[in-house]
Amino acid sequence: MIHSDKKHYVVFGTLALLIVLLVVANLFLGSVNIPAQEVLRILSGEEAEKASWTFIVWESRFPQCITALLCGAALSASGLMLQTVFSNPLADSSILGISSGASLGVALVMLAGGGTIATGVFTLSGFFSVILGAFLGAVAVLALVLFLSSLIKSNVMLLIIGYITSSLISLLNFFATAEGVHSYMVWGMGNFGGVSLEQLPAFSLLTVVGLLVAVMLIKPLNALLLGPRYAENLGVNIRRVRNFLLLATGLLTAVTTSFCGPISFIGLAVPHLARLMLGTSNHNSLMPVTLLAGGALALLCNLICVLPGESGVIPLNAVTPILGAPVIIYVIINQRRIQYFN
Repeated sequence: MIHSDKKHYVVFGTLALLIVLLVVANLFLGSVNIPAQEVLRILSGEEAEKASWTFIVWESRFPQCITALLCGAALSASGLMLQTVFSNPLADSSILGISSGASLGVALVMLAGGGTIATGVFTLSGFFSVILGAFLGAVAVLALVLFLSSLIKSNVMLLIIGYITSSLISLLNFFATAEGVHSYMVWGMGNFGGVSLEQLPAFSLLTVVGLLVAVMLIKPLNALLLGPRYAENLGVNIRRVRNFLLLATGLLTAVTTSFCGPISFIGLAVPHLARLMLGTSNHNSLMPVTLLAGGALALLCNLICVLPGESGVIPLNAVTPILGAPVIIYVIINQRRIQYFN
């Protein structure tokens, strides 16, 4: 037990150090070459040689860095919770159609509603309408998945939801304007640079609230590893836990999807990466390590996206599968040998 605890502390400390190094790298490296001494001057509050450099560091690299860190943690926490609840190593917000639901909500707002949500009580336009559309879409699909999971034991039936939402998005794209389709396609490539410095507080607050709910679910998630009936015998209110899961996963998926687009593989791969590093399914250790590993992987992906420099920025969803797919392939190959949900 002592040896296990020591291993967990080592993993935690290593990931924390890695995050610090990646944060520094994201602030100092980018598509525009800024001398290191100038970046230090800008971060210390002094004026840089060029005003454009100050704008790039504070208005682009800094919010992009914080966004990647929080987004990676949010997606990873969502994947971990869904994999535990469904006892399915391949469950995450995209596989189960939750990201597709959020994307459908955004598509309805951007392609059908012209960027506006209007009711008899209120009218929302601009970015907050996109957030609300993504949240409602994510929550609606997750609620449907949770309801069907209690009636249908086949995961194939649940995956059909994702195909239905994708089909509806295709229909909206067909009838939308060329400008609307282009905007939606660019949004769908994924980008941690979609959060401005002014939007960063709202994004951070919503994400942190969702992560706090996820941390509060650590104890019931551990009980669910033993099965729903055993968890109920331990005093766990399964319906209440699922409602909180709905709130946390829906909020985290909606916020990350609306601000950054549908990001693939991070939520699916990182929980497995954390389990492989720890060798345990105990959420007391697994949840914090998953959050750190998700933040670190997202920062690494963001760094790789800007490597071409002045040649351009690589779309985020072109990078995440390269890093996440090998982990999933390893899990599938060794699924019989690796016991995750016990």
